[in-house]
Amino acid sequence: MTSQKRFIFEVEAAKEATDGKPSVGPVYRSTFAKDGFPNPIDGINSCWDIFRSAVEKYPNNRMLGHREIVNGKAGKYLWKTYKEVYDIVIKIGNALRSCGIEEGGKCGIYGANCSEWIISMEACNAHGLYCVPLYDTLGAGAVEFIISHAEISIAFVEEKKIPELFKTCPNSTKYMKTIVSFGGVKSEHKEEAEKLGLVIHSWDEFLKLTRNIKYDVPIKKQSDICTIMYTSGTTGDPKGVLISNESIVTITSGVMHFLKSVNETLSEKDVYISYLPLAHVFDRAIEECIIQVGGSIGFWRGDVKLLIEDLGELKPTIFCAVPRVLDRVYTGLQQKLSVGGFFKKKIFDVAFSYKFGNMKKGQSHVAAAPFCDKLVFNKVKQGLGGHVRIILSGAAPLASHIESFLRVVACCHVLQGYGLTESCAGTFVTFPDELDMLGTVGPPIPNVDICLESVPDMEYDALGSTPRSEICIRGKTLFSGYHKREDLTKEVLIDAWFHTGDVGEWQPDGSMKIIDRKKNIFKLAQGEYVAVESLENVYGQVEATDSIWVYGNSFESFLVAVANPTHQTLERWALENGVNGDFNSICQDKNAKAFILGELVKTAKEKKLKGFEIIKAVHLEPVAFDIERDLLTPTYKKKRPQLLKYFQNVIDEMYKTVKEGQASGQ
Repeated sequence: MTSQKRFIFEVEAAKEATDGKPSVGPVYRSTFAKDGFPNPIDGINSCWDIFRSAVEKYPNNRMLGHREIVNGKAGKYLWKTYKEVYDIVIKIGNALRSCGIEEGGKCGIYGANCSEWIISMEACNAHGLYCVPLYDTLGAGAVEFIISHAEISIAFVEEKKIPELFKTCPNSTKYMKTIVSFGGVKSEHKEEAEKLGLVIHSWDEFLKLTRNIKYDVPIKKQSDICTIMYTSGTTGDPKGVLISNESIVTITSGVMHFLKSVNETLSEKDVYISYLPLAHVFDRAIEECIIQVGGSIGFWRGDVKLLIEDLGELKPTIFCAVPRVLDRVYTGLQQKLSVGGFFKKKIFDVAFSYKFGNMKKGQSHVAAAPFCDKLVFNKVKQGLGGHVRIILSGAAPLASHIESFLRVVACCHVLQGYGLTESCAGTFVTFPDELDMLGTVGPPIPNVDICLESVPDMEYDALGSTPRSEICIRGKTLFSGYHKREDLTKEVLIDAWFHTGDVGEWQPDGSMKIIDRKKNIFKLAQGEYVAVESLENVYGQVEATDSIWVYGNSFESFLVAVANPTHQTLERWALENGVNGDFNSICQDKNAKAFILGELVKTAKEKKLKGFEIIKAVHLEPVAFDIERDLLTPTYKKKRPQLLKYFQNVIDEMYKTVKEGQASGQ
C-alpha cells in the first residue's frame, strides 16, 4: 500500500506548552535530506555566480527568446545565447555605474516579463545592486510607495508603462533620478521627464552610455541582499521582503536535489515559458534554476488569450502555473467535451476512468494507459506544446478535481507546491506519481525544517492525534527581514523560525495539507469563532460557484456571502426554470439566489458544518473578483477589507433582509 510510505523524518522532539508559549510539534525534515541538506555547487555564492557560471559552461545555448512579430503576426521565437546576453548585461552594468550608482544602490524594474527584465536584473546582480521589482499589477499608488520606501534611484521600465511611472512624480523624484525604457522613448515622454527633472534613456542609448569605461564587478557575499520583493499584502502597505543571495542559491540547490531524487533532473534541454510575473518569487526562483542548468527561457506575448498559442510555438518542457490559469485550461477542456457529442464524451470518460484507476493502484502516469494517451489524451498534450513533462502549480490552492483531472489528461507530472516570498518560494511540493498526495502541498523540500505551533484560540493542536496548527519554517531559504520594518520582522521571525500564519495538517505520509489561515478568524455575536478560509474551501467545492467570499463580524450572529456563480450552471438553471435575460439580470433574480444558497447549504450539511457556519444569505456578483477593482492581490488572494468596502451596501442589505424575515417568523 502506498499510504505506508513516509517522506519525512523527525529531527527534534515535540515541546509541551510553557510560560504562555504554545506547544510545538516535532521538527521534521524531508527524507531526501537524510544525509544533511544539499550543498550549493562549489563556487556559487550569489545570483551573479549562477548566471556567470552558466555562461562559462553553456555560452552557445539559447537563453532568452521572444516571438518575432511580422506584419502584426507572431512568428517563430528569436533567441539570444548565454554569451550574447552576458555581453549586453556587462554593457548595462557599466552604464549603471557610469550613472553614479554604486554597490548597494536600489534599482527598480517595472513591466511585463521580457529579455530586458532579466538582463536588467543580471546587471544588478553583477554590481551588487538591490533589484526591486515594481508590481506590474499594482496601481501607481503602490509603485510610488515602493520607489520611496526602497529609495530607488534608477528604474528600468517597459515602454508602455512610462506614463504610469510619471504618475508617481513628483513624490518619487526625491529618490528616482533616471529612467531607462526597455524600448524607445517618445518625444513627449522626453519633454515630460525634463519637466520632472528626470533623465530618461531608450534601451539602445543606455547601452552606449559607458564610453568604453569598464567597471570591475565587486565580490559578492552570500549574506548580501540581492533583491527586495514587495509582497502585495491583503491589508496595509506592501512589505519589502529582503532576499539574500544565500536564499536564492539555497532554493535552487534544493529544487535540483528534489527533482534529481524523483528522477526528473533539470538539464540544458529544458525549455521554460515565462509568463508568471517575475516580480513574484515563484517565477524568479524557477528561472534561476533554469539558468543554472543552461536551459532556455521563452517569453509569452503578454496576453492570456494567446498563451496556448505561445505554448504551441515554444514547446516548453516545464510549465509553472497559478490555479487561475489551470482553471481556465480545465474549463476549456470541459467545454470542448460538452460540444463534442455523446460518443466522444463516452470514449473520453471510459479512457479517463481506466487510466485514473491504474494510477490509483500505483502505476506511473506513463505506464497507466499508453494506449489511451495516444488515442484520447494526446490532443491535450499537444495543446500545451507536446513536450511538457512537469506542470507546477503554486501561489494558491489548486482544487483537487482539477489536479486529478490534469494528472490524467495532460500526460505529464502535475505537482502542487507551497511557499511564500519570505521563504523564497518553494517550501513543500508534491511528488510525481504519488496519488495519495492529491489535495495536499506535499512533503517539505530537502533544505528546510518544518514544525507546527499550536493555535489555542482556534483549537488547533500541534500535539493532537491529527496534528494541525500554524506552519513554521527554519532554514537558509528564509528572508533576512522586512525592509525598514524590524517590528514586523520580530513578529514573524522568532528564534530562527518563520511563522507563516497558515494552518496546516500533517498527513500520515508526511505531506502537508493547508486548511486555514491564522489571521482570517473572527468572532460572531454569540462568541463563536469562525475560521473563514476553511469555510470558503468547503463552499468553494460547490459546482455552481466559481468563487466565494464569506463574511461575518462580532455584531452579527450569522454569516452571509458574495459569490461569483458559474456561467454554465446558472444559465442552465435559468433555462430549466423559465427565467429570461442575460447573465447579469439572472444574478439579480431572487429565485436564482435561492437556488445558489440551496446548493451552498446542501454542501455545508454534507460536510457537517456547525449551524453558525451555515450561510444565511448570498449575493450573486456577475463579475469575477479581480485585481482591477483591488479585490484580489496579484497572487489572487482575497483582500478582505477591500471586499467589505466594495460590497458594504450589499452586506448591509443582506443582514437587514434576513433579520426582517426572522422577525416575521419566515
